[in-house]
Amino acid sequence: MAEQHRASIGFVFAIVLIDMLGFGIVIPVLPGLIMQLTHVTIGEAAQYAGWLGAGYAAMQFVFSPIIGNLSDRFGRRPVLLASVFALGLDYLLQAVAPAFGWLVAGRLIAGVTGASFSAAYAYIADVTPPEKRSASFGLMGLAFGFGFVAGPAIGGLLGSIGPRLPFYAAAALALTNFVFGAVFLKESLTPENRRPFDWRRANALAALKALRGQDSTVLWFVAALGMWQLSHIVYPSVWSYFAIAAYGFTTRQVGLALAMVGFSSALVQGFALRRFLPLLGERRAVTLGVAGLVLAAIGYALAGNTWQVYAVIMIGALQGFVQPSISGLNSRAVDARSQGELQGAVQSIGSLAAIIGPPMYAETLAAFSGPHAIFNFPAMPLLLSGGFGLVTLALFLKGASKLERS
Repeated sequence: MAEQHRASIGFVFAIVLIDMLGFGIVIPVLPGLIMQLTHVTIGEAAQYAGWLGAGYAAMQFVFSPIIGNLSDRFGRRPVLLASVFALGLDYLLQAVAPAFGWLVAGRLIAGVTGASFSAAYAYIADVTPPEKRSASFGLMGLAFGFGFVAGPAIGGLLGSIGPRLPFYAAAALALTNFVFGAVFLKESLTPENRRPFDWRRANALAALKALRGQDSTVLWFVAALGMWQLSHIVYPSVWSYFAIAAYGFTTRQVGLALAMVGFSSALVQGFALRRFLPLLGERRAVTLGVAGLVLAAIGYALAGNTWQVYAVIMIGALQGFVQPSISGLNSRAVDARSQGELQGAVQSIGSLAAIIGPPMYAETLAAFSGPHAIFNFPAMPLLLSGGFGLVTLALFLKGASKLERS
């Protein structure tokens, strides 16, 4: 049984990892493929890519609650297996796309299948004791961090051979994971803990209204997680452009720095979280993580050379304590029948950050850098992110105080 349990957890970890790898693998080749299919300039291709990203996030906003609710009805195993199989087929579709419309369809479908995070997190909640869920959710952060490091590197290497090869590689990873899951993945949701599927509850607002009836702290924790997503998305949105504007980094320097961001984040969420969370508790862990974000934002504004930037990256890695800790407490606030619904609502609200955040931070960077800047201060998006981090802390502490009184 212990070996089966480890295999099942490994499969769920692999789902998150492969989704992040697949997302990262295509990043280096997407501009060239868009230009190839549309015959536009690199600037126009960037605009197309922006809309593709918004469409991807919009699909997650819509489908995360649906997939979470379906997993509460039919169990986690069939939902996860169907999602990873569909993801593999979708990457094949993008690999052979003869026109831009096919690529658009592929990215939208990828957004739907990526919404399986809600079922993956619910699976972790099913098989982990409540007091250990924060650390287990940290494993998902490890998958995110490793995918963030390895994905673009693999994509760049394969893309140098052919612009469509990374899509084939992502498809192979997903389909291999499907076969592994079909053999080893065990169902985590017992029949007595399942509930009927209701379309009226398969959206974030309706789900939160229903979950509030179990514990009102859910709303505070979900709001904190949504605000945290909005704060943290500054890094994939504009950090590379900020580094070029502020420090004059080359492409290679940006890549190495982002690799360090991913590596240090994975180290904190995959290893430090398990060791120190029992000593700190969730309240102190979240406070420490937000402090890391704010200090890093200030540090980036003051850094004057490369070694200082890397020192700030290590301080910023403390952010890895935040999301798993809030998610762990949040999962304890609802019963076993509603974990999929809860995680679907969380993922849906978080996807709004992926729609709102990138253009907001990009416009802020444009306003404070370049020849037409209000005044030259490229770190302004990071300080704005730090402000959202403080709001996250306030929302979390309000929810935690209500949980203690209940």
